[in-house]
Amino acid sequence: AFLRDYLAPRETRHGVLVNVFGAGILITGNSGVGKSEAALELIKRGHQLVADDVVDICRVSDNRLIGTCPEMVRHFMEIRGIGIIDVRRIFGTGAVKPTEKIDLIINLRKWEEGKAYDRMGEETNFEEIMGISVPSLEVPIRPGRNLAGIVEIATMKNRQMRYGQNSSRDFMTQFDAKMTELSQQS
Repeated sequence: AFLRDYLAPRETRHGVLVNVFGAGILITGNSGVGKSEAALELIKRGHQLVADDVVDICRVSDNRLIGTCPEMVRHFMEIRGIGIIDVRRIFGTGAVKPTEKIDLIINLRKWEEGKAYDRMGEETNFEEIMGISVPSLEVPIRPGRNLAGIVEIATMKNRQMRYGQNSSRDFMTQFDAKMTELSQQS
């Protein structure tokens, strides 16, 4: 196992990797969009930081990616206006984790007025990393959004989707049945 991991293909990505409810969530987006702030709020809620700003990704099998943080910056976060913080010292050793698999990618994007965003979530999008397709979401960001809560809900929804449960599909099925019922009554 050591040699498999040591010799596995690697790449580095800009983003934040956190463990949320036991799932590895890679948060990406342009510089300054709020990745680290979202991770900080998740840590305050009891989740774990794996990497901030620089995520080293290792392909350990045909369907598994593992993320870690370069040793030099491990346990540290940069919060604009505050500076560098040591998450392990502030929140304790339980707030950090050395590695985590990557189960979901959440791309934070600044809100664009007039752009059509997916409101139903019926389709699952994927992003490819080293030949492995990882489920991904694009989340529009604007002031006042609770990013930590959104990440938690996205994590839970992704887990449900993996087990074949699709809330959007179920909603549309109920909606269509009700519309059919109403049209037959007229």
